[in-house]
Amino acid sequence: MEKKELFTRYSRNPLLNVKDLPYKANSLFNTGATKFNDTTLLLMRVEDRRGISHLTKAVSSDGITNWKCDEKPTLMPQPDRHPEEFWGIEDPRISYLSEIRKWAVAYTSFSKAGPLVSIALTDDFITFERIGIVLPPENKDAAIFPEKVNGQWAMLHRPVSTFPGTGAHIWIAFSDDLIHWGKHKLLLKAREGSWWDAEKIGASTPPLKTDEGWLILYHGVKRTVSGCIYRLGLALLDLDDPCKVISRGDEWIFSPEEEYEMIGDVDKVVFPCGWIIEDNEVRLYYGCADKSISMATAKLSELLQWVKKYEGRQ
Repeated sequence: MEKKELFTRYSRNPLLNVKDLPYKANSLFNTGATKFNDTTLLLMRVEDRRGISHLTKAVSSDGITNWKCDEKPTLMPQPDRHPEEFWGIEDPRISYLSEIRKWAVAYTSFSKAGPLVSIALTDDFITFERIGIVLPPENKDAAIFPEKVNGQWAMLHRPVSTFPGTGAHIWIAFSDDLIHWGKHKLLLKAREGSWWDAEKIGASTPPLKTDEGWLILYHGVKRTVSGCIYRLGLALLDLDDPCKVISRGDEWIFSPEEEYEMIGDVDKVVFPCGWIIEDNEVRLYYGCADKSISMATAKLSELLQWVKKYEGRQ
């Protein structure tokens, strides 16, 4: 008999909320995640009381309890030097690039012209080398593959066209230097009509390399009479040619249900930007209703088994 749900919520969610910060803010949510010096490291989006977001680090030895947050913001917007960050920096996704021995943080810069994609590199999560703008507005939800594919870096991103009725879809791009990106291709389209992912879709966590292919977790948005609902789905890309979609699940696999996911600054939202994989366990760290951070776990083998059921579908 098929398991009812793929992901199981941590019983003591939320893991972190604004009270856990050592300074005043409005909320914390949408966090990148990685392993760093034998700890689990979160790079959290924190919205201050003006409404401007920055990024703050939290670390835990077991990835669940005793989180230690930086005493002050880890990465602040620098609008004087980087005008694209005028209204803040948001939603980081962290990829460890072993070839250069650095972590790449792809994040959204909120410029006066709209959201765009920026990248910063770090080897200690204390100092950051800003690459700067790599994709112009309107674009967000960028996630970098952890290794080169056919000699090039690859990145998922989500441009939005101003042309009516064109939708918001997941694209893929390639680069030799992490700065200049090209070979853009539409990868996954938002569905239409009453589907759970009909309004728009975007990458959630960085792609995960498995024996079956690149596992992609993405968020889908459905607009209802009571507002939008953010849910999660899975897709699988070919290892050698990530432009090729092997399978894409029809159904959502994770949806806002608990009170802390249903009620917040933005209701009915589960929004992950990072996951940690150890052996067969996937730990998913996600933002809840733009107010807090929670965790859910799943078996990698079960995620792959589920998405493979839909082989050939896009």
